[in-house]
Amino acid sequence: MFERFTEPARRVVVLAQEDARERGDRTIGSEHLLLGLCRASDTRGAALLAARGVTVTTVEEDLRRSAPPEGPPLPDRDALASVGIDLDEVRDRIEEAFGPGALESTRAAGRDRRRLWGHIPFERGAKKVLELALREAIRRGDRSIGSEHILLGLLHEETGRSSGLLHARGLTLRGIRAALDVWPSAM
Repeated sequence: MFERFTEPARRVVVLAQEDARERGDRTIGSEHLLLGLCRASDTRGAALLAARGVTVTTVEEDLRRSAPPEGPPLPDRDALASVGIDLDEVRDRIEEAFGPGALESTRAAGRDRRRLWGHIPFERGAKKVLELALREAIRRGDRSIGSEHILLGLLHEETGRSSGLLHARGLTLRGIRAALDVWPSAM
């Protein structure tokens, strides 16, 4: 199937793999494909997202907000607040200094900072995104699979975390299909 991917679409998949590796994740999920798509900023899919306010920063924020809490809750939050320490403010300042998600890859967050090497498998939802990208290309009568088809695949319900994030930002499969129908093809 990958032989039908355009160079920009292949780059999205490579960026997704790099993102999963950098985060220390053992699999590539649909959220990694979404981040890869946002990072491939010169593609049709990324342009469609950016025109609707979906960027790497907004996706990372949404992922952080929607992530299930890791480990036991912090029982000392109230104790710290009683002495004037606001954990949310501490997180904001750290992210301001070191970038979004700076605390996510720490040992305290339950992540091993070592990079993973070699093949990282795709989760079921990410595989479904790529399968649906192919189906969307066929549906549109396109001979190859582009980044815009990956975006369409991400918008299907059964593809994991990415569809919920995109739908929460007002993107729909129908809406993006319609936008592609009028989008200039020279991109």
